Amino acid sequence: MAFSTLTVTRNANTGIARRTAQGREEAERLEEFLSATRAGAVPALLVQARHRRADMLAEPDRVLAEIRSLHERWPADWYVVDQLSYAVTLALHCLDLPYASFCPGHPSYLTQTPGALFGVPYAWPRAVRPAASDLLALRGEAQANDSAFTALFAEFAARHAPHLPAPGRAFALSSPRAVVVNYPQLDWLPGRREFPRYVFSGHCTRPDTAGLGTHWESEVRRLRQAGRRLVLVALGTFLAARDDVLEAVSRGVLDACPEASVIVAAGDRASALGHLAGPRVTIAETVPQQALLSRVDAMVHHGGNNSFTECLSAGVPALVLPFSSDQFSIAHDAERAGAGLCLNPHGLTPREAGTGVAALLRSPWPSLEALGDQVRSLGPTRAARRLMALMA
Repeated sequence: MAFSTLTVTRNANTGIARRTAQGREEAERLEEFLSATRAGAVPALLVQARHRRADMLAEPDRVLAEIRSLHERWPADWYVVDQLSYAVTLALHCLDLPYASFCPGHPSYLTQTPGALFGVPYAWPRAVRPAASDLLALRGEAQANDSAFTALFAEFAARHAPHLPAPGRAFALSSPRAVVVNYPQLDWLPGRREFPRYVFSGHCTRPDTAGLGTHWESEVRRLRQAGRRLVLVALGTFLAARDDVLEAVSRGVLDACPEASVIVAAGDRASALGHLAGPRVTIAETVPQQALLSRVDAMVHHGGNNSFTECLSAGVPALVLPFSSDQFSIAHDAERAGAGLCLNPHGLTPREAGTGVAALLRSPWPSLEALGDQVRSLGPTRAARRLMALMA
């Protein structure tokens, strides 16, 4: 196995977003995004839509040249590309190289149904319902992106591959053969064309052979002694910066669930939240999330794809607090699937958060059990075998 670095975008995230070494403009965009999440769902989505113009197709000529050079050195039978790496997909299309697409987020990231726009949730959870005027503004911004990117794709393909069919709608461009989706195949998801073939992996976790390690084993024992139930709170690498929400959730659990203890993944805000640490609370910069999910009774997360599917695989109910991106679509699916509850993080109070977590801990979740069985029967190994068969 060989590795070669390919820089697709100037944005970077190597764990804790604010500590990632990147350019001034990229760091400023991160802060602008985090500030927008404090204003609500649509302001955050609008900022993301505007940022896409600078992020998602920054240097397509360089990317194509580097992939051509890579293929000349190590000619591959076929490639797997992240669906969000649009410059790579466009390059593979123009070089006429066979590839499969991997969709790391909600399946609606592939905008193949009429009226679908990248950056506009296909469905909203009950707790987050923007006003019609706000949705109209969001759709307008997303449509402008759709038109602009499609024109850029067409111009780029006309220069580099005039002998090939035009790529069509930019955000719908994917492998014509196979798309792997890190998601369960839920009955109500948007319809799909006959081709490409979809492979639903259900989850991308693997059996934890290393265990928690000495430190976290000790922490889990300590917290269980103080509270017989255990709640994991993690908002992802970017949104851990929202320490106001992390604090509201932590205080809410302490007040509403006297039988529960809390583990909080706080990123670079761990020191700022250190005053919460105590017999029933552990504050850490990062946590071994997949390993911990087998040891907790509930999770509070932001509606990220990995957190959602990892909770399903572990059979853990979740309180979802969506801020941006596809998180609103995932929160809707979590509610509809009976896998958890959703609250609006905008203006979230400790009382609301505590009531939500208490409901998770005190209610049975039979639908989650059934869906968890389905998700566990899938997984990355089975998805890889199916993909190999489709690409053979």
